[in-house]
Amino acid sequence: MKKISFTILILLLTFLAACSSNEQSSNNDESQASTNQPEENNKESKDDGKVAVDKGLLSVEVTIPASMVENQNMEETIASAKEQGIKEVTENEDGSITYKMSKSVHKELMNEIGTSIEETVEETKNSEDFVSIKEITHNDSFTKFTVVVDKESYENSMDGFATMTLGMSGMIYQIYDGADPEKYSVTISMKDEATGEVFDEIVYPDALDEQ
Repeated sequence: MKKISFTILILLLTFLAACSSNEQSSNNDESQASTNQPEENNKESKDDGKVAVDKGLLSVEVTIPASMVENQNMEETIASAKEQGIKEVTENEDGSITYKMSKSVHKELMNEIGTSIEETVEETKNSEDFVSIKEITHNDSFTKFTVVVDKESYENSMDGFATMTLGMSGMIYQIYDGADPEKYSVTISMKDEATGEVFDEIVYPDALDEQ
C-alpha cells in the first residue's frame, strides 16, 4: 500500500479549504436543497484501502483510507479541517476520514488543483532557482511530466528538487479525482535539451520512499 505523507495531506486540506471558502454562499443553498432531494449515487473506487469518491446528485464524498493518515492526530486533523471551512469531516470506525462537499465545490477543487499545477509548472521553468530547466510538459491527468534540461547543468545542481513539487502536485490531483492508491503514480521523464535523450525517470510516490 502506498502512503501519502503528512505534507501532502496538509496540501490537500489547504486546497479543499480554499475552494470551500470561495463557494461558501452557493454551498449553503445547495445544502438546504439536498435535504429535500434524494441523492443518486455514482460510486467510484469504494473498495477497502482505496480513496473513494462518491458522487451523488448534489454532493461528493472523498474518503481517505486509514493507511494514509495513520500517523496523524485525528482530533487535530478534523478540528483543523472544520476550522478552515470544510463542510463535513467524519472519522470512520476503520480510521479513514471522509470529507463531504457539494458537487460544485468538488468541481472547483479539481479546477483549483489543475490551475495550481499549471502555475507551478510555469514558475518552475521560469525560475532563476532552477536554471537548468528549459521546458516542462505534461498530460491532461498530470500522471506524466517531461522536464527538458541542460543535462550537464542539471547534474551539477540541486534542480532535481523541482521534481518533488511536480510529483506531489500530480498525486494531489489524482487522489481527489478518485484514483486507486495502489495504482496511481506520477512519472517524470528527464530529457536532455541537446540530444533529446531521456536520461532518467522519477516515479512518485515511490521516490518518496527512497528518500
